[in-house]
Amino acid sequence: MDEEYDVIVLGTGLKECILSGLLSVDGLKVLHMDRNDYYGGASTSLNLTQLWKRFKGDDKPPEQLGSSKEYNVDMIPKFMMANGGLVRVLIHTNVTKYLNFKAVDGSFVYNKKKIYKVPATDVEALKSPLMGLFEKRRARKFFIYVQDFEESDPKSHEGLDLHKVTARELISKYELEDDTVDFIGHALALHIDDSYLDEPAMEFVKKMKLYAESLARFQGGSPYIYPLYGLGELPQAFARLSAVYGGTYMLNKPDCKVKFDDNGKAVGVTSEGETAKCKKVVCDPSYLPDKVQKIGKVARAICIMSHPIPETDDSHSVQVILPQKQLGRKSDMYLFCCSYAHNVAPKGKFIAFVSTIAETDNPEVELKPGIDLLGPIDEIFYDSYDRYLPNNDHEGDSCYISTSYDPTTHFESTVNDVLAMYTKITGKALDLSVDLSAASAATEE
Repeated sequence: MDEEYDVIVLGTGLKECILSGLLSVDGLKVLHMDRNDYYGGASTSLNLTQLWKRFKGDDKPPEQLGSSKEYNVDMIPKFMMANGGLVRVLIHTNVTKYLNFKAVDGSFVYNKKKIYKVPATDVEALKSPLMGLFEKRRARKFFIYVQDFEESDPKSHEGLDLHKVTARELISKYELEDDTVDFIGHALALHIDDSYLDEPAMEFVKKMKLYAESLARFQGGSPYIYPLYGLGELPQAFARLSAVYGGTYMLNKPDCKVKFDDNGKAVGVTSEGETAKCKKVVCDPSYLPDKVQKIGKVARAICIMSHPIPETDDSHSVQVILPQKQLGRKSDMYLFCCSYAHNVAPKGKFIAFVSTIAETDNPEVELKPGIDLLGPIDEIFYDSYDRYLPNNDHEGDSCYISTSYDPTTHFESTVNDVLAMYTKITGKALDLSVDLSAASAATEE
């Protein structure tokens, strides 16, 4: 281990693995270590026995839940937008060859105490029971504007400069009702709060277009895809990629300590008496707790069920977004459901997550609006974890720390963190103009 590396990565969480892969592909010499004897860190994937041990101590799971090894329960479950950032990164690094994807059946939104399919095109807007007749027409016009909008074609801008006009001003031009704005902003553009309304509309329109284009890609009921056997496959795929490029992975390395020189710059990592030298350290917040600040916590429930979520057209995999206004909350709530159709549970079993930013210390009560939508539940586990944000000066200490995972059930915010970290580490932006068809073959049944 006593060698010198360009970068040492600590923790094999999704973000760390993606960065390790990207940096290896760039030709940097990377050493990747984890104190655990398994891949994934906070974003690991557990079988039923491991799940039981984590949340119930030493209990043995009941036999009627089926074989433990047929469960792959992701601790940070997130769907991928078919044309989104993560899929582009997977193609850029060629990790797609290690993974098999399958389209996700449904994308729904909670509105006026009911679950509705998220309409994403002008045609769907006209059919959607979410809106009354006149509102459908207004929404249809807005969807057509977004579909036809091309940044490079001023004719399609209809005289609006979306770098200056705010999302609120753009929406008011179409006179959309609050409930419509709610589902468009949170379930289509996937904004996690309403601050986007007062920012330039360009980002908002691009996010809507990404959703619609991803939806069209696989002709499925949603714009999302998910790997067979769950996200636990991803860290291992990136580990294989890193090895192809000469990177080194070491699991089960206890007490990984970052070493600093007299100026406070990271110069290496020590574990079990050995030190590896490096120029930069990349890690999750748990490896450098004195360089991060707590920014809140995530509350969630993990449920095992024997049926799909009601009112979702029997979807075997589905996301339901509950916008904050619909619940009288400050943050959205998310439902994620996956099943034996993606090989994450035995036949007939479904895994559902309900997650949100905790606003109280009582997850059972706080998560109730989401749990009430699930129907009968075989088993439920409540969990919460703190979220941390780096507060160090990476230029001064050469430490690049990821932000803790948020409660969203899609990857968009996670990828943005990875891409921002990549730019800080390398000083350049990652080129994500790739041939998207490279990720589609395996999605076909």
